Amino acid sequence: MQGVLTGFAVIAVVIAVGYVLGVRGHLGPQGREVLTKLAFHVASPALLFTTLATADLSVVFSGRLLVTALSTAAVAGVFVAVGVVRRWGAGRTTIGALCSGYVNSGNLGIPIAVYVLGDASLVAPVLLFQLVLVTPVAVTILDLSGGGGKGPLWRRLLTPVRNPIAVGSLAGVAVAASGLRVPAPVMDPLTLIGNMSVPAVLLAFGIGLCGSTMPLRGVERRPVLLAVALKTVGQPAVAWALAAGVFGLRGAQLLDVVVTSALPAAQNLYTYASTYGVGERLARDAILVSTVVSVPVLVGVAAVLG
Repeated sequence: MQGVLTGFAVIAVVIAVGYVLGVRGHLGPQGREVLTKLAFHVASPALLFTTLATADLSVVFSGRLLVTALSTAAVAGVFVAVGVVRRWGAGRTTIGALCSGYVNSGNLGIPIAVYVLGDASLVAPVLLFQLVLVTPVAVTILDLSGGGGKGPLWRRLLTPVRNPIAVGSLAGVAVAASGLRVPAPVMDPLTLIGNMSVPAVLLAFGIGLCGSTMPLRGVERRPVLLAVALKTVGQPAVAWALAAGVFGLRGAQLLDVVVTSALPAAQNLYTYASTYGVGERLARDAILVSTVVSVPVLVGVAAVLG
């Protein structure tokens, strides 16, 4: 339980610093945009590459990963179905689907895995699944539904290999699969640059809160409520049902998959929304509200299954 509170406290402090920077205007009117572009085009690809290049890809075939994949697909599918019926648009629906099932496995998942589950590597299957499969697919859809879908066919087909997030992820997987060891003079600078990713995302998120209206208001109220409900209640419930009822997981293994599924929406989703100029309010509110709501959910899961 202490790990849950510690993880949220760290995130809250950095977001608060970003909010203060926005209020005082220390980074100027373009501060949020610069941080967002820095994270998307430079820091995040470096972080994804260094993380995946040294990862054990055998975790991809674990039963826990299958639970994660199925629960993510289930809640994202519900949001997509509603988005199609309500005609929310491809880009906006994609952002909402991500907010419904893309968990904060990095900057929040790691400390919670350490303090609650006792092993940081337990978030690796979720992290790999999201980085290798979900992120490239999502950013490709965002590319094709926006400006990236208006070029010639060959350019559209090459969308996944032109996106910096996808390139960083796939390059890291390629290195890990080949068994090559990246030389320190190459890996160390990339690691240093990648370390900027999480702080940049959180600071940009905090700056984005300045002057904005309260969440759960306006035209995004229903999509936000749906995304938050699916993320904080639907995904952990589906994960529990699959893990316990289908895969027969018990004890610590059951706790692992339910806790990771109950994590809130990841802050980097706001970066994607800002970069593509679609669903920014939806992403911001869904991340904020799901982060707040997930605190009692995670505490309850840890108390019941721990």
